[in-house]
Amino acid sequence: MRMSDLVNQRRMAAAILKCGINRVWFDPGRQADIEMAISREDLRELIAGGAIKARAVKGNSRGRARERMAKRAYGHQRGPGRRRGAAGARRPRKKVWIGKIRAQRRTLREMRDEGRIDRGLYRLMYRRASGGQFRSVAHLTAHVEMVEGRSR
Repeated sequence: MRMSDLVNQRRMAAAILKCGINRVWFDPGRQADIEMAISREDLRELIAGGAIKARAVKGNSRGRARERMAKRAYGHQRGPGRRRGAAGARRPRKKVWIGKIRAQRRTLREMRDEGRIDRGLYRLMYRRASGGQFRSVAHLTAHVEMVEGRSR
């Protein structure tokens, strides 16, 4: 019995199973039955009987990728050797500004609603924040406290 005896069976089985010829598996114990199968109907019966199967599709493991992503989530593997592109390309200035101004405006709103600052001071600080006077929320709150202390 030569291997080429099963070439046609392998080709037809691949077509029936809707997979490539390399994924077709023949049961070594039923080789004689497979060799005798010359029609597609014969092969369908062998497939139903479990003598012919399609091997599982091999995929690329994401295990290492998940591990790397988990490390990067807490800041590892992000050093200068990994970086491609300038700081402004990795996190554009506009995105930095949006994050900063939204935080400052949210803080001002909270201060006004809690009654820590009046509407006039809120408006003044809002305009100053829009003008880019404050580096951060901490800078803004320090400035508000200083102005509050001066007005009392």
